[in-house]
Amino acid sequence: MNRVSLNIIFLSCLMLGACKKKMPPESPEVPVNLMQVNEQSVLYYDKYPSTTQALSQVVLLPQVQGAITGIFFTEGSHVTKGQKLYEIDTRIYKANYDAAIANLRVAQGTLTQSQQDADRYEYLNKYNAVAKQSYDHAVITLQNSKNLVRSAEEAVKSAKTNLNYAVVTAPFSGQIGFSDVKLGNVVSVGTTQLNTISTDGPMAVDFVVNEKQLPHFEELQRTSKSAPDSLFTILLADNSLYPYTGKISIIDRAVDSQTGSIRVRLVFPNPKNMLKVGMSCVVRVHNQDTKPQIILPGRAVTEQMGEYFVFVAKDSVIKDTSAKSDKAKSDPKANQPKLVAVQKKVMTGQTIGPNVVIKGGIKTGDKIVVDGVQALHDGSLITTENKVAPTVGKGH
Repeated sequence: MNRVSLNIIFLSCLMLGACKKKMPPESPEVPVNLMQVNEQSVLYYDKYPSTTQALSQVVLLPQVQGAITGIFFTEGSHVTKGQKLYEIDTRIYKANYDAAIANLRVAQGTLTQSQQDADRYEYLNKYNAVAKQSYDHAVITLQNSKNLVRSAEEAVKSAKTNLNYAVVTAPFSGQIGFSDVKLGNVVSVGTTQLNTISTDGPMAVDFVVNEKQLPHFEELQRTSKSAPDSLFTILLADNSLYPYTGKISIIDRAVDSQTGSIRVRLVFPNPKNMLKVGMSCVVRVHNQDTKPQIILPGRAVTEQMGEYFVFVAKDSVIKDTSAKSDKAKSDPKANQPKLVAVQKKVMTGQTIGPNVVIKGGIKTGDKIVVDGVQALHDGSLITTENKVAPTVGKGH
């Protein structure tokens, strides 16, 4: 055998040794904690992000032009229907009204004179004591005088309306905001915003639900009289519970074709004015399902690409087919059933504190891995001989 052949054999031995060194050790059994699946009755709420809305809200716009000469309310206060809020310079509108009244009186005087002339010419016409043309002119003059009176009356109405518009009043009772104009500002008809008024009690709370949930909420609306008082509640932005319960009021007429959602409106009393327009809150819909349900610790559930999984412990016989089978035969524990972690997809429901409702994928009696899931993959050997510390946090 030449030197080259010896070198090749030597290098082959080195590579074989290196490969043997890099081979991973046999996978050990992963220590885990298990729990058996049981069903139990639970109390929870379906939660929906929501926003408070006023049942009625209006932007105050001036109907006449002029300078603001009076502001008669406190910003942010409660105002009552008909309360005087703003005054626009009334002098020109008062003058126009007075002129319209004067014109009406002139027209009424002319009508009186025309009526007398027409009566006189009608009497003379009976006895053919006046020219037919003069009688006809008297009748036409009387009709024109009547029309002038009607025109003057309409002018008075218009002038009075403008004079009334110079004083802006609250269209309904509610809360008024910050004034957008100050004393002396000149406002234009229909363009200058004065303020905004919104009703402050009761208050609407709007949220959206998936179209798949629509039949459920329609049923809640139909049975609202027999529903429990705690069916609809809200959590405020500071996570505190609003002290009053609400009732379902309106379900929107159509589903949004882009999102597949539909808006639902609840109505809540607001005696202490705690709810303001535009507040963010969370609607809680009391769960009315009295059937027992499967509850798992959240840390037992893992998420992968928007889907949720758990590991179910299964007994399986693992046979040793390696070259060390003789040693395996001498081992009394060899080829005995061992626990294997089998990954199963589940459908999750409501999260309740550290736990989560499981709607499907596992059944009562299954043994679920609750601790040690981070070290598992589908088919991992597991053992419960070593106690595992609970995982901090939730996997779901």
